[in-house]
Amino acid sequence: MSLCPACDACPTVAVYDETVQIGEPGNQVTLARAEWNALVEAILQGSLTKL
Repeated sequence: MSLCPACDACPTVAVYDETVQIGEPGNQVTLARAEWNALVEAILQGSLTKL
């Protein structure tokens, strides 16, 4: 899946059995399922702030 399905320039999100990878080759982060779920929860709660 893409973070921005309207274009092809945004990072992709690849979901595997044990991990989730966000980014593009050479610029990726790998999250464990619990880390991904914590990120989603923070987004849904509005807990994140702009940098």
